[in-house]
Amino acid sequence: MRKIQMIIACLLISTSAIAADKDNRKILALSEAQRGHVLEEMRALLSGTRNILAALSTDDMAAVSKYARPLGLGMAHKAEDHLKGVLPREFMQLGMFLHRDFDQIAADAESRQDPKLTLRQLSDAMTKCVACHDTYQIRTTPVSGQPAKTHEHGRHHH
Repeated sequence: MRKIQMIIACLLISTSAIAADKDNRKILALSEAQRGHVLEEMRALLSGTRNILAALSTDDMAAVSKYARPLGLGMAHKAEDHLKGVLPREFMQLGMFLHRDFDQIAADAESRQDPKLTLRQLSDAMTKCVACHDTYQIRTTPVSGQPAKTHEHGRHHH
């Protein structure tokens, strides 16, 4: 009897662990081209952030500005037209705030030359990245009656 109770307890624990792992993020249904554009922008932001961190490691504030500037609002305006009506307002706002953050990082890196300030700003900016990845997942819309492919972005388990 004790063994059966243990088995039931283990099953309940594992079932609740699986339920807790359910992905409750909002689905963004995008075409392959739209998805590609969003992911390309995210990769550019990630790569640029890595470059900024590398520049900060050598206190090269000119390089910080050089890497931050292309991640600013200029980058955002390239996508605005064909994604504005497709992506939720909150998603677009998070993105715009993030691009403004990079404009501020670039300006302050030039004028204030303070690596610790830039690190704080970068940390704050990345809070927006985390919030977005915690809130949304991307799926492609079906093409000519085919079932939708699931492309999750933002959940990486190491």
